[in-house]
Amino acid sequence: MQQAAPILSVHAVSRRFGKVAALDKVSLDIKQAEIVCLVGHSGCGKSTLLRVIAGIEDIDGGRVVLDGEQVCGDGVFVEPEHRSVGFMLQDYALFPHMTARQNIGFGLKKLSRGEAAIRVEDIIERLGLAPLANRYPHMLSGGEQQRIALARTLAPRPSILLMDEPFSNLDRGLRDDIRAETLSLLRGLGTTAIVVTHDPEEALAIGDKVVLMHRGAVIEAGTGEAIYGAPHTAYAAGFFSQVNHIPAQRKGDWLETPLGRISAPALPGPVDVFVRPRALTMSADGVPARILSRKLLGEIEEWNFELEGLARPLVMRTTARLDVAPGAIVRISMDPSDFIVIPTGKQPQV
Repeated sequence: MQQAAPILSVHAVSRRFGKVAALDKVSLDIKQAEIVCLVGHSGCGKSTLLRVIAGIEDIDGGRVVLDGEQVCGDGVFVEPEHRSVGFMLQDYALFPHMTARQNIGFGLKKLSRGEAAIRVEDIIERLGLAPLANRYPHMLSGGEQQRIALARTLAPRPSILLMDEPFSNLDRGLRDDIRAETLSLLRGLGTTAIVVTHDPEEALAIGDKVVLMHRGAVIEAGTGEAIYGAPHTAYAAGFFSQVNHIPAQRKGDWLETPLGRISAPALPGPVDVFVRPRALTMSADGVPARILSRKLLGEIEEWNFELEGLARPLVMRTTARLDVAPGAIVRISMDPSDFIVIPTGKQPQV
């Protein structure tokens, strides 16, 4: 059975600002109703990519195809207002002199007054915004402003919704609630969306597909489970969680490490082993290590150890409350099934 064409295809797109490559031959396909998270540190190119898709930025190379129509590249450039793209900005950009209802209807000028009114009331009902409809932005909380901005972006029924750090201005508890509510709405409407975030946990939690960017390039892309559980690069391994870099020497089907011998796939050339702090434990059959420090992090404790053969302290995290003092010699072991082996290359720069 032939797969449906992606609603958005980005082909080898490049964009430079002087000597800086904001986008370096970025390629990406997005399916209908898919929610994609672009994630990476500030300056990695994720917001520039959103602006290119929206038509706010032109490109220096490559092309973008939206819903079967080429919208930029090869001498083609379709203006933003003709792309059927909704762009929700980080600061919401609500008009202070307009009520929530008027803000929601602002982008519906192509419709007749009656059609626009029906569309506005429909989105107000879908999002449960009736109690807020006649309020002005200064009368709304941050979460309420976010909901109004989302309604305004969805009202024109765009082919794809772009959201630039949509939850970053909210307090943590409220952010989790609004994020869950927003995702439920988007999935209920079958909306295709690209969400930019710098938060690895947020990206893993909400994206059907997670796209990790670094210095203008896509480093890895895949489901949250795949990109976290089996990253292909050292950079991805270190971005989505803290990791311990463990040097290794291959001996047949085994790798010899400072934490002991482990079985590993037969990858060509030298490899690096990365172990997450949760995969370590104190046990009688482990290797000796000296405790450097312990730190309470709420539900978990973080321990740092000095271990022969490691240039940096080994980090362990556990929910157990261990009655051992810094300076003591203990034994550390690793879960033999919970480690990452990657061909030697760049170490995580996170």
